[in-house]
Amino acid sequence: MLVALIARDKPENLQVRLDNRDAHLAYIKETGVVAQAGPLMDQDGKMVGSLIILDVEDMAAAQAWADSDPYAKADLFETVDLITWKKVIG
Repeated sequence: MLVALIARDKPENLQVRLDNRDAHLAYIKETGVVAQAGPLMDQDGKMVGSLIILDVEDMAAAQAWADSDPYAKADLFETVDLITWKKVIG
């Protein structure tokens, strides 16, 4: 199943994101369940969140993946939403 992970960073937390970016990207590569991913950007071009499409067995697997993400462990996010997603185009 496809799950959209939409996370918003805590305000003024860009340095936390940058400090943990390499570990986050390595986690994406190691786990092999990310279909698409990229940062959310503000009007000034600064990273302020994440959009990740997970291809997992079920919502429990999506939650486990999200909980183990180095960004989550670094307490980067103010909010994280996991939403079942249906690919229609692309």
